[in-house]
Amino acid sequence: MFEPGMIIQNRYEITEEIGSGGMSVVYKAMDHVLNRYIAMKVLKPEFSDDKSFVSKFRMEAQSAAGLSHPNIVNVFDVGEESGYYYIVMELVEGITLKEYIQQNGRLNYATALDFIIQICSGIEVAHEHHTIHRDIKPQNIIVSKNGTLKVTDFGIAKAATSNTIASTAMGSVHYISPEQARGGFSDERSDIYSLGITLYEMLTGRVPFEGENNVTVALMHIQSEIIPPREYYPDIPVGLEKIVLKATQKRPEQRYLTTNAMLADLRKIAMDPNAEVGVSSVMVPSNAPTIQISSDELNAIKNAAGVTGGAAAPGPSVFPVNHNRLELEEAKAALNSLYDEEFEYDDEKDDGKPLFEGKEDDEDEIDTKVEKMITIGAIAATVIIGIIIIVALISITGVFKKNKKATTEVTTEAATTEETVNKMLDLIGYSEEEATKQLDDMNISYIIERDYSDKFEEGKVASQSIESGTELKEDDKVTLVISKGLKKESVPDVVGKTLSEAKSILEAAGFEVVEDNDYSEEVEEDHIISQSPEAGSQAGEGTQVKVVVSKGKEVKVAKVPDLKKMTVTEAESALTGVKLKLGNVSQEYSDSVEEGKVISQSIASGTEVKEETKIDITISKGKKPVKTTYSASFSGLISNSGYEFPEGKLVKITVTLKVGDTTYPIINDWYDEASLPLDGSSIASCDLASKDNISLLYSVQDDTGADITSSFTSTLQAKLKTVEQ
Repeated sequence: MFEPGMIIQNRYEITEEIGSGGMSVVYKAMDHVLNRYIAMKVLKPEFSDDKSFVSKFRMEAQSAAGLSHPNIVNVFDVGEESGYYYIVMELVEGITLKEYIQQNGRLNYATALDFIIQICSGIEVAHEHHTIHRDIKPQNIIVSKNGTLKVTDFGIAKAATSNTIASTAMGSVHYISPEQARGGFSDERSDIYSLGITLYEMLTGRVPFEGENNVTVALMHIQSEIIPPREYYPDIPVGLEKIVLKATQKRPEQRYLTTNAMLADLRKIAMDPNAEVGVSSVMVPSNAPTIQISSDELNAIKNAAGVTGGAAAPGPSVFPVNHNRLELEEAKAALNSLYDEEFEYDDEKDDGKPLFEGKEDDEDEIDTKVEKMITIGAIAATVIIGIIIIVALISITGVFKKNKKATTEVTTEAATTEETVNKMLDLIGYSEEEATKQLDDMNISYIIERDYSDKFEEGKVASQSIESGTELKEDDKVTLVISKGLKKESVPDVVGKTLSEAKSILEAAGFEVVEDNDYSEEVEEDHIISQSPEAGSQAGEGTQVKVVVSKGKEVKVAKVPDLKKMTVTEAESALTGVKLKLGNVSQEYSDSVEEGKVISQSIASGTEVKEETKIDITISKGKKPVKTTYSASFSGLISNSGYEFPEGKLVKITVTLKVGDTTYPIINDWYDEASLPLDGSSIASCDLASKDNISLLYSVQDDTGADITSSFTSTLQAKLKTVEQ
């Protein structure tokens, strides 16, 4: 794999390994072109030769590269180096959400709500681009140092079509949806299920299902009910629990149909923790197919409900509860006889499931029965609604008769009294002058108090101690609270502080923070440049304070020109023209580029780099010259033809190869009679620069220096071989 110090594509310098997964290793690296740190995900070598894995790895880059959102890790580049496939991504300094939960325990509901809204916002954009994550879990969510959450690792995402996508079960078993666990159909609602499980873990500090192995946990997702979060921690808002329960419904059609719908409910809870959201009592999918009901089916439903020709069956004006239960049981029996399915009904359970729920013998066949079960559920719901309407109509008729009599009696009684009673007016929102005038006109006593209000402007009635419509006694006195307007606070000074510090200070003072960004030569990155309203000014509680966050010094870029085949002077001029600089100039031979012209440059033309970046160039020295040399080898003998060696005496033999004016010594040594004749094949060869005017010379001298060459004969000769370099 890669090692610290390696330069990839003449641009990315590996600094350290920061993580490893099942298929890839993640490195921190410096992008020397844009002068910033990045994260580089590299496919492990055991998968590089597997076309399926390489295709999936590239799909990750393609899926994520099309997504741009503050809550999604950005993808910048993709490439291959020496057989290793890599993706260049945004480097996010922080920890995973899993680590955050492990360090802090369960999160308070406000933090969990903020986190899940950020996560959903990122996933919503992915879904809008038809990309399903399929592996949402706290381990794939990074909590950055400034509190921003970013979703990463779209490693198993696939582009969704307008139809539901079928794929093999993928994702982490503790967060996997039931349909993924069965290897069935999965779409955006599978991500919504995983979002619900992630929110559950943030609120409770635990996952809903634990088992001995992955199979056990997967089956629990399919079969077991989730323990509501409030059973562990009652301080969790009811609305937030409802969102969790709706997002984690077993059937996809009973969950939120879109991430946008889930976000809408989350934002309601952010405004009002007790808002009405989440699971409804009966849910029928809007895209359920129209089903033709046969006459036999219709008659069975009518008979079970006790309806003939649309009229209510005979009976008392108000049905007893047991009577309702009997009719529902008859309806259930009729449906059972038609569809050979056993149904259960529980009119006291409001958990967001259909009123009739089938018992299925084989979980693996659930998906193939979905349409049939939805149809049956719709029919059953129709029957129940019909029964309820009939009961309601009969009940209303009886109650109406009773109420009519009671009303007559009250009217008659009222007519017999002569006492006139004042009723309290609704003065909320009136000006103080208008409200007190009406009370004076009706001789109603009152007390005026004043208090701050975020709903009513100054001088308006914000509340009254006696509700409108209340009958007043003679000594009753109403208290009116007149609004003093918004309670104003001094805006804290956050200029120069980090964004996280500024948000904490302003929010603690009761203000809402709105962010903007800009470059600054003086203020370092992620610190506040300016604020509005200014520090020290008075503003109402909840007022938006806009802070401008520094992006650091503006990085001005220039496009590198094509310097090839330019002279050094021309190259330097071209670089200066775009505010770049000439770096190191080196030389090398070239067969294709003439001497003095640029062969190559350190950064490719068209690449955008920071201004004043140095570009190195290599200049041609022209064609490399060819040097021809020769190698000489020798053969033959030097023999004694008449010299009588004195006892113990040696002779000195000298052999020289002469080429032109240059001589090459071959032999220059002493020999005795026994060492002759001298074999030329044992003489080493020598290299020659030329072969012109070649001659071989030899001489023999005795120990006194006398020339005795004539007493010796030589058959030595040189053989030449051409060597080109």
